[in-house]
Amino acid sequence: MHTTTSTYTPPFNSESSGGALKTIGLLLVSLGLLALLVTVFSIDALPTAVTGLGGTAAVTIGALLWIWVTRNQKSVAGQNDGVWQNGMTSRGTIAWVLGVVLTGFYVLLYWYPAALQGLIEAMDPLSLWLRDRPADQWFLYGTFYTLAILIMGVHALLKYRNSQYHIIRTLSLMFFQLCFAFLIPALLLFLNEPEFYFNYFWPLKYDYLFPSTIDYLIDNGAALGVFMVFWGTLFTFIATPILTYFYGKRWYCSWVCGCGGLAETAGDPYRHLSDNSRKAWRWEVAIVYSVLGFIILTTLLLWLNSWSGGSILGGLSWGFSATYAFFIGAIFSGVVGVGFYPLMGNRVWCRYGCPMAAYLGILQKHFSRFRITTNGGQCISCGNCSTYCEVGIDVRHYAQQGKPIIRASCVGCGICAHVCPRGVLKLENGPKEKRYAATPLIKRDELHILS
Repeated sequence: MHTTTSTYTPPFNSESSGGALKTIGLLLVSLGLLALLVTVFSIDALPTAVTGLGGTAAVTIGALLWIWVTRNQKSVAGQNDGVWQNGMTSRGTIAWVLGVVLTGFYVLLYWYPAALQGLIEAMDPLSLWLRDRPADQWFLYGTFYTLAILIMGVHALLKYRNSQYHIIRTLSLMFFQLCFAFLIPALLLFLNEPEFYFNYFWPLKYDYLFPSTIDYLIDNGAALGVFMVFWGTLFTFIATPILTYFYGKRWYCSWVCGCGGLAETAGDPYRHLSDNSRKAWRWEVAIVYSVLGFIILTTLLLWLNSWSGGSILGGLSWGFSATYAFFIGAIFSGVVGVGFYPLMGNRVWCRYGCPMAAYLGILQKHFSRFRITTNGGQCISCGNCSTYCEVGIDVRHYAQQGKPIIRASCVGCGICAHVCPRGVLKLENGPKEKRYAATPLIKRDELHILS
């Protein structure tokens, strides 16, 4: 009698497959970080270009593998599960460590770049290819910044994969950072033209309207330099008010801006840490409009000094410029603005320090068609909207009363509407008439089901 022995082959196990990919991803990230650490200390036995670029590539691939598995294993409805139980996203020990690392990196970048010389030199091959010149600290920063937006942009695409609005918005942020804030400035330098970022405008890029910058662009860029000055002036004073009238500040803060791009991608896991207390709002108003006023005053003083040939203010106006560059341009926007993501949320700079956000906020609140309408009768007061508002607006308070949300600080990211389980919130660009009108609620004595 002939017998055969069959072996049982279990079906494909996505969990085990995902576990293997996660392990590979973690291994690549670990090896990449080790290679970058070796690069920082410039160990002579290993070429910095190999360890630096190789480590960056390993971290990128490993992070993408990890993100792909972890995001796909979660259902669309459960993407935010456990954020307050995870030490990384609930101000735990690992969040504090990450905050210290990010803050330390910015301190070294701005004031002690020699400590990063190994990493800077490691970027030379890429810099020579893109810009035809050796790398410097800002090319290193731009490379890491762009990679952070692209990698965590994939994270956002998977996390919000059921929303066409958020998919397009995230792709827009990734596109503008990669093309307008990284490749085009590099190409301009490659062509021996002035470096220029076409997605940044005054007052965010505060020196773009300084007399010295305008003179430099015109003198060194010829016709292209004139176009750069025209572009910056056009968007600051004409395009920005028009676009904000139709779409609110979201057209810039949540679709174009590089600061917003990092906040909406790398900072997305920390959006629930934003303080939505009234005290935080008072600080926000006091600080952000003071920053806007300071840069307006600085710009006016520089032009006054330029027109007078320095006879009126002498070097005083440049003191204003240097003060702003140090405290706002470096400490606030970089060290605090990004370094404090794991502790204070992803919009610290945008809420409290960005002059462009203040400028757009004034336009949005008083001269825009944009608002978030609420259907208060459907609200169950779950609080998801307020929890995940990255600029600390108590959205639930408005929804419970059926009032539209028209706030200067709102960046129109749309996450409040995305996390609402009842479809209470809707981003709209309606007519300005009756813009503040609340949605009528059905009162108990008006409901006659059995009559």
